[in-house]
Amino acid sequence: MQIPTRRDALRSAACGFGGLALAGLTSQQALAAQTHFPAKAKRVIFLFMHGGVSQMDSFDRKPLLNQQHGNALPFDLPGLIRPDRLGKVFGVKWDWKQYGECGQWVSELFPHTARVVDKLCFIKSLHTEGEAHGQAVLRLHTGEAAFDRPSVGAWVSYGLGNENQDLPAFVALDPPTMHGGVRLYGSSFLPAKHQAMQVQLAKSPSKRARIANLNSDLLSDVRQKEQVDAITALSRLHTQAVGHDPQLEGVIESYEMAYRMQSIAPEVFDLEQETQETKDYYGVDQKPTDGFARQCLLARRMAEAGVRFVQVSTGYHWDHHGNIERDLPDSAAQTDKPAAALIEDLDRRGLLEDTLVVWAGEFGRTPVAQIDRGAPGRDHNPHGYTIWMAGGGVKPGYAHGSTDDFGYLAIEDKVHMHDLHATILHLLGMDHERLTYRYAGRDFRLTDVYGRVVDEVIA
Repeated sequence: MQIPTRRDALRSAACGFGGLALAGLTSQQALAAQTHFPAKAKRVIFLFMHGGVSQMDSFDRKPLLNQQHGNALPFDLPGLIRPDRLGKVFGVKWDWKQYGECGQWVSELFPHTARVVDKLCFIKSLHTEGEAHGQAVLRLHTGEAAFDRPSVGAWVSYGLGNENQDLPAFVALDPPTMHGGVRLYGSSFLPAKHQAMQVQLAKSPSKRARIANLNSDLLSDVRQKEQVDAITALSRLHTQAVGHDPQLEGVIESYEMAYRMQSIAPEVFDLEQETQETKDYYGVDQKPTDGFARQCLLARRMAEAGVRFVQVSTGYHWDHHGNIERDLPDSAAQTDKPAAALIEDLDRRGLLEDTLVVWAGEFGRTPVAQIDRGAPGRDHNPHGYTIWMAGGGVKPGYAHGSTDDFGYLAIEDKVHMHDLHATILHLLGMDHERLTYRYAGRDFRLTDVYGRVVDEVIA
């Protein structure tokens, strides 16, 4: 008997699921790995603000910027790619108020987020390496920019496994195609089953929201099951002949997961099952919130159904090098209402307590104006910026760390990107130093040889 090659096995599958790249566990094995210690969170919803949000125009109030507007900055800005394109101190155009019992200052551009500040935990001293988007985006998603590494969601899938055997552990909604592409949700050297299932839904009518290529119009359910079984059998024969192949195992499990998802995915992805009141609250079918609202609402449905890590990404619209006064309000308006609705909806359903929500961009912006784009904007700044988290064991109504008076450098209680990743894993019950995978003769981990858990933000 001639042993089929891997290429033959994959070619025979092409008529069915159309090359669908899914991640998931498919054998009837234990669905969740053992945590290192009791977890505070069971799952993560990661909201990525692609482009880099200006901290001093959103949540890090700096009155000195307006007082010194038009003056030279009294210190040098280290690490800039193009210092020649920067001008003087650039004041903030927006009004600010304090909100909630915590008294958090919030820009007028984020009125809905202001409503939920007592549920949020701000980190105002995050810093990273990489002044370019590609470097910083990769560091946020994988902890590394120079080499291919597994994404945060892949590490979570590897460490915890599936909570629901009929859904993948890791899903990426509208993942970016630039600044890292598939690496932002890929598994790299981890087994292929830990890469994210990709879902493109932002522009789909809610009643038709679905995963492309999940179902075949040419084959009945019985024939599709027979096809999956045949692919699996051929692949097992190949494995017996040539030895264990993690990538092939991942492909097999992906096809099996795709088949099983046909029974549950249509229900999970059907936003029409939500009340009109809920859809309105998120901003579905409204401008300019519709796209991000669909993602946030779907993220909640996935978290409810047992997906471990849901990665939600905005469009690349936060990169305000020029005309920030015109463009920033629109970026904020697209995301502010849906993000706040997600927090309140999770809380109302009793899910916020064990769901960690992270809202973050790849870096912040400069306190001086960028002057080479016509109307002024702000350049990249990885040296000190603001993110927020909610639920999942973090302190509500709390702000950690600070930047200097101009908002450029993190100076107090600094939090590195590796520290953020270590803290996320810790909240999920995993020790970032013990969650390792041996590859190419050494043990790898998400935080490499760095990182500390930021105990100060943990409730």
